[in-house]
This record gives sequence, C-alpha cells and structure tokens, in this order.
Amino acid sequence: MTAKTTDEVFFDRAVGRMKTAMAWLGVAGAGVAWWMEGWSWGLGFLAGAAASLANFHWLHRLTASLGTEMTGPRRRMVAYFALRYLLLGAAGYVIVRFFGLNLTAGLLGLLVAGAAVLLEIFYELFYARA
Repeated sequence: MTAKTTDEVFFDRAVGRMKTAMAWLGVAGAGVAWWMEGWSWGLGFLAGAAASLANFHWLHRLTASLGTEMTGPRRRMVAYFALRYLLLGAAGYVIVRFFGLNLTAGLLGLLVAGAAVLLEIFYELFYARA
C-alpha cells in the first residue's frame, strides 16, 4: 500500500467534513421541520437527508474506485451504483406511501448534500487555504 499524497489527504478531509455537515444539517433541519410543521415533516426531512447522505457515500465510493483494476466486488459496486436511484426511489415511495411522511419535507431533505458542499466551499474559501 502506498502513502497518500497531500491532495488525497486534503480530499479525504473535505469529504469527511461534508459528511459531518450533512449529518448535522439533517438532524437540525428535521428538528426545525418537526417544530414548525409536525412529526410527518420532521421525519420526512430526516428520511430525505439520510437518502442524500447515502447517495453521497455511494457516489464517493464509486469515484474512489475509478482508475483501479475492476475486480469482482468493484463490479458489484458499479451494478449497485446503477441501481441506486431505483433503490432510493422505491424507499422514498414506501416511506411516503406507507408511513405517511411528508413528500415535500423528504424532497427538501435531499438538498442536504448540496448544502454541505456549499458549506465546504465557504470553509475552503475563508479558512483552509488562506
């Protein structure tokens, strides 16, 4: 195993900060939604944020494996990547249809990854590379 380059360490730290930000934004957003609109909004937002975090994690794993030799488990990961939207869509349908969570709140929760990326951009602009 080779040592990580400075860029790899930098990107690993950035991804870690984004995942942490997604978790905090998901919990905080769910609390605000629950307080303002009730339990179906709070849990709907939390479900959307969890799906957003899972999608981000899967996408990061796939991109990290690119450029390496494709072996059995990696091929499975690519197939899983291709089915992730189907899986997320089915999970979203079940959550909204059978558990009664609010669809709008769930869709808003899906924006957590984008918000975490924006927070990372601001962090890099103002603190990291001064």
